Amino acid sequence: MSIVIKKMETEEEIKGKAYVHWKSWQEAYPGMIGKAYLDSLTIEKCEQIAFTWQDGLLIAKDGESVVGFVGYGHREEDPAEVGEVFALYVLSEYYGKGVGLRLMNAALDALKDCGAVCLWTLKKNKRAIRFYQKCGFIPDGREKTNTTIGAEEIRMILHR
Repeated sequence: MSIVIKKMETEEEIKGKAYVHWKSWQEAYPGMIGKAYLDSLTIEKCEQIAFTWQDGLLIAKDGESVVGFVGYGHREEDPAEVGEVFALYVLSEYYGKGVGLRLMNAALDALKDCGAVCLWTLKKNKRAIRFYQKCGFIPDGREKTNTTIGAEEIRMILHR
């Protein structure tokens, strides 16, 4: 396994990112988000998102295959010194192999000028919460109901 973290550049990489988005939701979220939303999340919808959102995005490749991605940046409503990790997904066969950690570190490096970095994660996603805690994030007490996906989310923050 020779993982490379890089910017998404080619059409094949964009389609690979879309596949990771779709497949990781199908693998990780049954029972955590509303079934109707999960059923509506098609590979075509993920491709549309992937072709639209290309800034602040890095992919993990194993050979020619995209196996994970991270999206990061700033929300307009947050102070300029607070960055955010918007998404981090890795195919399940790469769990525990350091791919997620490498993606997270690359995003944190890209946000190095931020005094804090936050993220939102599903309240029921204990695996993700443990991973984010290992990366130094802690829950900051903010919670919300995401009515689009039918799930509760918590915000976690990393102060630097």
